Amino acid sequence: MKARRALQALLLCGVVVACLLAPTWAHAADLTVWHAYRGAEEAALREAVDRFAEGRGHRVRLVSVSFGVYDSKLETAIPRGNGPDLFIAAQGNLGKWRRMGLLVPAGDVSGEHRDPAIEALTEGGELWGQPLAFKSLMLIYDPEVIDTPPRTTDELLALSAALTEDGRYGLVYEAGTPFYHAPWMHGFGGAAIDEMGEPTLDTRAQVDALTFAAELAALMPTAPSADRVSSLYTEGRAAMIIDGPWRVADLGRRVAAAPLPLVSPTGEPARPYLTVEAAFVAARGQDPEAAAELASFLSGVDGAQIRQEVGRQAVTASRVVPSDPILQVQLDQAARSEPLPTDPEVQSAWEGLARALRQVLRGTVLPDRAMAAAQQHATVLRRPPPPPANPWPYGIVLALLALAGLGALGYRLRDPDLRRRMLVHAPDYLWIAPAGLAMVVLVVVPFLTGAAVALFAHHQGEWSFVGLAHFIDILLARDWPITSPMSFGFTLVVTVLWTVSNVTLHVVIGVALAMLLREPWVGLRGVWRALLILPWAVPNYITALIWRSLFDAQVGAINAILGLLLLRGEALQIDWFSSFATGFAANLTTNTWLGFPFMMVVTLGALQSIPRDLEEAAEVDGAGAWQRFRHVTWPMLMPALLPAMILGSVWTFNMFNVIYLVSAGEPDGSTEILISEAYRWAFSRGNRYGYAAAYAVLIFLVLLFYSRLANRLAGRKVL
Repeated sequence: MKARRALQALLLCGVVVACLLAPTWAHAADLTVWHAYRGAEEAALREAVDRFAEGRGHRVRLVSVSFGVYDSKLETAIPRGNGPDLFIAAQGNLGKWRRMGLLVPAGDVSGEHRDPAIEALTEGGELWGQPLAFKSLMLIYDPEVIDTPPRTTDELLALSAALTEDGRYGLVYEAGTPFYHAPWMHGFGGAAIDEMGEPTLDTRAQVDALTFAAELAALMPTAPSADRVSSLYTEGRAAMIIDGPWRVADLGRRVAAAPLPLVSPTGEPARPYLTVEAAFVAARGQDPEAAAELASFLSGVDGAQIRQEVGRQAVTASRVVPSDPILQVQLDQAARSEPLPTDPEVQSAWEGLARALRQVLRGTVLPDRAMAAAQQHATVLRRPPPPPANPWPYGIVLALLALAGLGALGYRLRDPDLRRRMLVHAPDYLWIAPAGLAMVVLVVVPFLTGAAVALFAHHQGEWSFVGLAHFIDILLARDWPITSPMSFGFTLVVTVLWTVSNVTLHVVIGVALAMLLREPWVGLRGVWRALLILPWAVPNYITALIWRSLFDAQVGAINAILGLLLLRGEALQIDWFSSFATGFAANLTTNTWLGFPFMMVVTLGALQSIPRDLEEAAEVDGAGAWQRFRHVTWPMLMPALLPAMILGSVWTFNMFNVIYLVSAGEPDGSTEILISEAYRWAFSRGNRYGYAAAYAVLIFLVLLFYSRLANRLAGRKVL
């Protein structure tokens, strides 16, 4: 009895303690923070979050999200309540996120942070994020080569020319990228868009800025990438680069920094885009108050000190004194920068500007004509979606089709023989039911969903039903001339040419190698077969990246080998992606390398079933090697090769990785195929998911027609 009473007393005490601690437990919520940091910045964030959690009893979970999918994941997860409580990002998508209702206002923190940070994060009279750090371009130079950095663009040009010789360069930067071109654009008085969001690319200031960029590019390597810029500086072959603080840690040698120079013709500073990273409280989070408290800590003096010392960030907190000269330069540059636009329409202007930059830097178009074309391109891209359509006619047609299908099924079920066969095979249907269910879930439902999306327009987070408007716009080329690389007809022709060329080379090379490897006089046939199948065994995206580097204009092995053969050791300087012919050839070479082993393996297998006696008999009758192959071997190979050719053509028709990773559609989208063009519309041109889905449906219809034609040609069902 005493033990029972003691147990009851203990349980009562436990209940009392639980009631007293309940508010504390409720406050010790789990907070989820999304970020895209790496290296020192990620370590700094983790240290700051740990210090916050220790002092306040919160449990914080950091989730690292890949930068490439960061925005799309946020925009998908937050509206459904599956997103983070707090996320760290730059302000570039602030306008879109605010309109989509993804953010909670941050309150007033003016006076605690430097003015450019407050300005960049304020929209509609409200602050939408707690400022964390500045990031912008600046002039990074080698202090062992340059004592005093250039103060004007005239000095920059002169110094760059003086230091450029024998494979060394005075200045290197990613001249073909709008973000890196922005300092000159703003310094000459231009802007990507005006206050109304309209593109302003065909102004005199834009032409002057592009002309100046071409003068600088003439002293640099052809189309230098970010990695190439870093490697040139690290190797001591570049005295100056234009880049941001994120690049300093990767350079591997001494650096000094200075703000970008004044633009000599205007006397204005070269103003790069200013990126302000901030902590945003997500709407529909589990604990907005705790998330706001964490954001305030990260943005405040204590959190900023950690991020500056550990993460080497140029923090926005006004009371934190920079501890490094480069961080001080970054703060000075922030005061002479242009906040990154938050209007989603700026993406259209950037794509047009990028096309103009590539054309002028390649020397194919004059600056004024390039900017006029860029203005037209951006204007078309920012056109509003088609007007909403009445969904009722579509619903009625869909209902009638469903009734017609049910009627046809009911009519067939009237046949007693069919019903009897169905009853006899009822157990068989149960066996295939799991596979059928998997096909419905994994194939039919996604296809029907995609087809339904094609009937809707997506614009800045909002959807509207537009019916068949996307299909009409695509097929009639309403936005682009039929001869434009942006039109469906042009891209379809390129896709067919791409498919036919690849399959032809795959078959020719694959059959030739198979015929060679079956000959008994070839030694080490097993080794050769294993080696020749390797291109097919390696993941195609890895192979595509390797071939992309081989075709690099500066350090690619292709140019070096051609130089050895044609110029006696002096490397050629061919920009493989400056024309359609060479860009298409680069893609074709890559995919031929990927595809011939499949045809070779199929042919080797088929050759095992062909008796050599037939060929020997033909040889005795006087048939030559080509006649024996044409009249004996090839007809017997066709039953095995034809299905492989048809399947290979379908794979090649949708070979996205090679196009995206090798040529990236260059020049000016002319080497895009249908599947890569659909991707561009979905993720690079304002997230026009409905338009991209219409492209995908048209691709399906083209392949459906091809499969029916292929089955007819083959005389049996192949696809």
